Amino acid sequence: MAERGGRGGGGVVVSGGGSLDKSITLPPDEIFRNLENAKRFAIDIGGSLAKLAYYSTVQHKVAKVRSFDHSGKDTENESPYEITMQEEITARLHFIKFENAYIETCLDFIKDHLVNTETKVIKATGGGAYKFKDLIEKKLGLKVDKEDVMTCLIKGCNFVLKNIPHEAFAYLKDADPEFRFQMNHPNIFPYLLVNIGSGVSIVKVETEDKFEWIGGSSIGGGTFWGLGALLTKTKKFDELLQLASKGQHTNVDMLVKDVYGGAYQTLGLSGNLIASSFGKSATADKDFSKEDMAKSLLHMISNDIGQLACLYAKLHNLNKIYFGGFFIRGHPVTMRTITYSINFFSKGEVQALFLRHEGYLGAIGAFLKGAEEDNPNQYSWGENYAGSSGLMSTSPDICPMQRERSGTFDMLEMDRLERTLVNLPLLKDPSVYVPDTVDLTDDALARKYWLSCFEEALDGVAKRAAASQPDSVDAAERAEKFRQKYWDKLQTLRQQPFAYGTLTVRSLLDTREHCLNEFNFPDPYSKVKQKENGIALKHYQSVIESLDTLGWEERQFALVKGLLAGNVFDWGAKAVSEVLDTEPQFGFEEAKEKLQDNSGIDIILGVFPFVRELLSRGTEVILACNSGPALNDITYSESLFVTERIAATDPIIQSALKEEKLLLVQTGSSSPCLDLSRLDKSLASLVRERKTDLVIIEGMGRAIHTNYYAELKCESLKLAVIKNSWLADRLGGKLFSVIFKYEVPLK
Repeated sequence: MAERGGRGGGGVVVSGGGSLDKSITLPPDEIFRNLENAKRFAIDIGGSLAKLAYYSTVQHKVAKVRSFDHSGKDTENESPYEITMQEEITARLHFIKFENAYIETCLDFIKDHLVNTETKVIKATGGGAYKFKDLIEKKLGLKVDKEDVMTCLIKGCNFVLKNIPHEAFAYLKDADPEFRFQMNHPNIFPYLLVNIGSGVSIVKVETEDKFEWIGGSSIGGGTFWGLGALLTKTKKFDELLQLASKGQHTNVDMLVKDVYGGAYQTLGLSGNLIASSFGKSATADKDFSKEDMAKSLLHMISNDIGQLACLYAKLHNLNKIYFGGFFIRGHPVTMRTITYSINFFSKGEVQALFLRHEGYLGAIGAFLKGAEEDNPNQYSWGENYAGSSGLMSTSPDICPMQRERSGTFDMLEMDRLERTLVNLPLLKDPSVYVPDTVDLTDDALARKYWLSCFEEALDGVAKRAAASQPDSVDAAERAEKFRQKYWDKLQTLRQQPFAYGTLTVRSLLDTREHCLNEFNFPDPYSKVKQKENGIALKHYQSVIESLDTLGWEERQFALVKGLLAGNVFDWGAKAVSEVLDTEPQFGFEEAKEKLQDNSGIDIILGVFPFVRELLSRGTEVILACNSGPALNDITYSESLFVTERIAATDPIIQSALKEEKLLLVQTGSSSPCLDLSRLDKSLASLVRERKTDLVIIEGMGRAIHTNYYAELKCESLKLAVIKNSWLADRLGGKLFSVIFKYEVPLK
């Protein structure tokens, strides 16, 4: 974490010895955020790190739409709805990791800022729960209720695997970057959890509540720490890991080639395999370096754990092993050796996986145990990128100051979502579905372009955010804070593109939305959408009348062209926003001429005529819109008012609504993109009940940045206009080229 000076409201002051001066002042809004509204606590205290968890209510602004009172008025020039800014209360989980050396200072700070806690009990787990029990009860005035360590770890693991996409990753030694994130499988069970603390515990997890300890070992992190201290005279665990990272184990270990003069061909053993850990120390008459001995010891223990875990996985027919515990700590040599061991002994049939938030599992599980009466597992949760630290690089050369500070404090925040999210039932194979078209973590050229693109657009977004709240005296100040926070996130992602999982255009957009919401800009484009919708409604009837004069074939072409023309109006696309800023009269006809997802012209003059045509031929239509705002995409609540106004003048739409042949639902998303594995449960149920046999995905974010390669069980149509010149070049087309991708599943 970058060093920051204190601000009003007090701060946490922590200090420590050693080469790094850890005397820093940490403002409460940077670390213990929203502590005054904390309701429930849990803590996991290990040998060197403490992880605090608390639940809070968060008050923030939301843009609400409501109907005008049109009684006795001429409504021709009226907007379809009015917009009001209201306060809304949502739930958030906070997880903070810090060194045990600072536990007393942190407890003092929590005590001083605790206002509305509802509980008199703090759930605690980990070995330190016993050591610090009296201190916690004295400082916070809360009774410590200790929970079983393994139960908490499993509950925490289940929670992150279900709620955080790209939580698990494989470690690839020579890749750049070295992390390969896994998409969440719709069914996370069964799996093997190997927790490496002082010793090793191996647990088979079959369901949410069914798990079994099946084995373990006394040779674990404590062995590395203890033997390492004897061999190197180094007492601190992290210092031992640093020594190991600089060592060369082949100076100490005896290899196969040292025994046989090369590879052992009969058994298919490479000459570089370790034949005997520390084998050379028995015959060589010399001293070995601390670094080499630490590296040899780390390899010995990691290989032993890897082989043991692999044997248990094979015995129980499991192909996924998640590793956690303080022995891992994101250390590259440890992950590399365990991965190699699993691959070697399983012949590639079992996968070693690590977790972005493995350090929080115990705290998350302890919190969930304390919150069972609220049944937090009935909700879906999402990581709040604005308030989370992200995964650090394993390279010591990347962000060294942030690396040192992250050893002091590290944060994860999870927001409770309004809707329960599930897979689209029509996905051909949910286990292999990948929403995003381009992985910016892998594609360096694409990453460089898109990060620059978002940086260049940032001033304009901040300006529009401030302009969206003209009556707010602090809008400009908040917009500047948003700009700075998102800029900082972009710089972090330049250095650590894997910080929040796989980097994609979707994740960049989502991070921006999170930062906007952080500073109370819930819908910067609400006024733009209101104006566009009002204008488009006035032209709806003339568009329909024009279409009705056409023959069938000509009308189909005109409908599709109109659908695509409406998709041009996208304030999130640089090329389009420049046209709309410089040519305010640019309209629907001009957009159609440009052609060789959004509000207003898109939904009213593009989507609804198309929907009307489908209804006219007897097709039932489910129209799904965003649950929350994102750029100038229409939201579900806005679509209700727009549809009501259209139905008042269009008997086909009116009849379809009345007969429930046209159904308006929400997607559960608040993004310009769309993840078909995280959709509103009600939408998924409706798709199943109505036996949907055609899915139409419209817009650059939903049909190109995401879902371009998505395979469905039914027919699908993906259509959009390419509104980005770089993307057009990458796909082999020109700016404003059309994507019209009709797919029929193979039988």
